[in-house]
Amino acid sequence: MTPRSPLTTPFNRRRLVLASGGAILAAPFLSHFAASAQDAISVTMVTDTAGIGDESFSDMAKAGGDRATEELGIEFRILESQTPADYVQNLTDAAKKSDLIIAAGFLMQDALADVAPDFADKHFAILDTVVEGDNIVSFEFREQEGSFLAGALAALVTRTNTIGFIGGIRIPPVMRYEVGYVAGAKSVNPDIEVLISYVDDFEDPGTGKEFTLAQYNNGADIVLAAAGRTGTGAFDAAKEKGEGVYVIAADQDQSGPAADFQLATVIKGLDTAVFDACQMVQSGNFEAGIRNLGITEKGIDLGAIDENVAQDVLEVVAMYKAAIVDGAIVPPADDDSLREFRFISPEDLGAASPEASPAP
Repeated sequence: MTPRSPLTTPFNRRRLVLASGGAILAAPFLSHFAASAQDAISVTMVTDTAGIGDESFSDMAKAGGDRATEELGIEFRILESQTPADYVQNLTDAAKKSDLIIAAGFLMQDALADVAPDFADKHFAILDTVVEGDNIVSFEFREQEGSFLAGALAALVTRTNTIGFIGGIRIPPVMRYEVGYVAGAKSVNPDIEVLISYVDDFEDPGTGKEFTLAQYNNGADIVLAAAGRTGTGAFDAAKEKGEGVYVIAADQDQSGPAADFQLATVIKGLDTAVFDACQMVQSGNFEAGIRNLGITEKGIDLGAIDENVAQDVLEVVAMYKAAIVDGAIVPPADDDSLREFRFISPEDLGAASPEASPAP
């Protein structure tokens, strides 16, 4: 007899009959600006030191440039930074040759602030942080909304009552992943234990594997890895540990050959941000300022959920998603707001126990 998947086991608080539900699969990210047929622009994306091939942040951003090449006919190239000392030079070189320069990552904010004022006739975009300037559009994401859903999902399906989080460097976008995850998990179960570790590197899958194995060995059976290339090591750890453990990926699907160990992905629309920046410049409708993207703006979602996750679990996660969209839940974005956050249980959202409701 085939053993039942732990994902189909009813979650371990008590089974709920829900007052409402909704789809949780990630919707396609939508573009916000109309394209026009003009001369092709030249676009250069400068990466931080993680570079292309991280199976996460940089690769997701590159996908937006590839899409713009295909759909808008732009010229798109990439400059990969080998060290932080390369940021200013690479952004400067890109600005001399391109109409739009994209700084792919929080770590380049200071370099962009130095370079952009020297090229007032060029357009700049930055991902994951804000840099002010008349020729800069900044794309920020409310990662905490997607990670809140990931934490709720993990708390609903864990069999050990212990889950984990592996971070790269504790910069604000990664911190938002962390605190949202904790808030979502503790909303489902205030007594759940959440193990938190930081590698202090986005490019070290070996240490990512080591830290994830340590969390598995300390009782965690689900780990969210928000660590760029380092996070791919979490999947190596899951494969080594074997059946019964899972990884939640960040930014994009990182499962590769370890698909059986991926529980879900917090999807971040970096590709859409890059595409939209290209489209704004190509159409002559560039607007400087801040674009803050969460679930409502189709910039963050929880997707690629394992098909074996039980339907009642999906429905609870969908209720949390609806509450975030409605503003009934505002997931915390930093340590202070996490300390002040009031955990909201599934029952608080209108769920009823089997004793109080008819069987589904």
